Amino acid sequence: MSPRSEDLRPRGNRDNEGRKLIMSEQDAFDRILASLHEAMLDDVHWLPTFALIDDTCRTKGNFLTFAEGSTEDDTEIYYKRFCYKGELNRELDRNYFKNYFPWDERVPRVRKLPDSKLFHVPDLYTERERKTSAAYNEALPIGGSQNGIIVRLDGPGGSRIVWSICDPVGTDGWSSDQLDMIRRLLPHIRQFVRVRQALADAGAAGSSLDRLLDNTRFGVIQLARRGRIVAINDPAQDLLSNGDGLFDRGGFLHARSPAADDDLQRLLARVLPHGGGQGASASMLVKRRSVLPRLVLHVSPVGDGQMDFRPRNVAAVALVVDPAIQARIDPELVMATLDLTPAESQVAAMLAEGRTPREIAAATGRRESTIRWHTQKIFVKHGISRQVELVRLVSTLAGVPLSRQLRH
Repeated sequence: MSPRSEDLRPRGNRDNEGRKLIMSEQDAFDRILASLHEAMLDDVHWLPTFALIDDTCRTKGNFLTFAEGSTEDDTEIYYKRFCYKGELNRELDRNYFKNYFPWDERVPRVRKLPDSKLFHVPDLYTERERKTSAAYNEALPIGGSQNGIIVRLDGPGGSRIVWSICDPVGTDGWSSDQLDMIRRLLPHIRQFVRVRQALADAGAAGSSLDRLLDNTRFGVIQLARRGRIVAINDPAQDLLSNGDGLFDRGGFLHARSPAADDDLQRLLARVLPHGGGQGASASMLVKRRSVLPRLVLHVSPVGDGQMDFRPRNVAAVALVVDPAIQARIDPELVMATLDLTPAESQVAAMLAEGRTPREIAAATGRRESTIRWHTQKIFVKHGISRQVELVRLVSTLAGVPLSRQLRH
């Protein structure tokens, strides 16, 4: 079946219930954006942020997932959160993934949806499935999403972000202002996941702005309202001092290439609008003079809600990710922790660092078949069956976050 949707026509006028909106759409949008920026840096703000989205869009809830993999067997979910009626409902989440997800007919179709296009949930089921599907007729009504909206967004490194918006409140149809607000939020939801994942990969999720400066796995630059550099950590200092891609000129952040610098200054103007007001988080790739991979730069405003733990003159934080720098895992630690042989621990550590079996074979002088044989022996010892499970096990035990090279 081919999903049809952005035939998503609004049903009803701009405000079906005829009530006056308390604040303008732009004010509501700015409030959501400011709350998203707080949630990017600290997961404690996630629930209030997505409850605010529900309140503004007049929906019963929403469900955000971030995953990799093209089939059910190789899908790995890295992030999933379900906000229902302003609350984090773990029971609904567990019930769906345990009892319905493997048999939900829409799941393989969602993987193939075009980027950023809204689909009406019923359109992802055939006419027959709408009568017979357990997921459609049991799980979705329980979760208030049988008449919802779903959208797939391209994520970093070939991953995907799926955002499900539950049924509208007080009506069976979707008004134009609800759909417009959802569309406006899409690039910011994508950016939220990008930044959250970058922080998680560096083991910095939940850190305050001051603690971020202590992180050594990526560069951190704090910026004042007009873009002046306020504080910087050691990795960022090294990058700027080398001048390979980014550098400091007169206390302001610049890119080495004139074209990249134009893009950077436009990005900073969006994050820190000269006239004040709410900026928008943004990312870009920065080319270097060397043959090394391009730097990944994420810049996010810092809202007034974070005033309790930030210096008053910090208005934005820039995260500089260097894909060429990979976390090193000590094979001896892996060997001692997981009870592996020296050869097995070396293979496990190199897999967790993001290397392929072929790359490991070339680096160690062994055959690729030998590397795969060692991998299978580790699987048997620990009762696992997939490489991603091994990587997660080693990364967790070694205290190193999963690494993923970002491609935009």
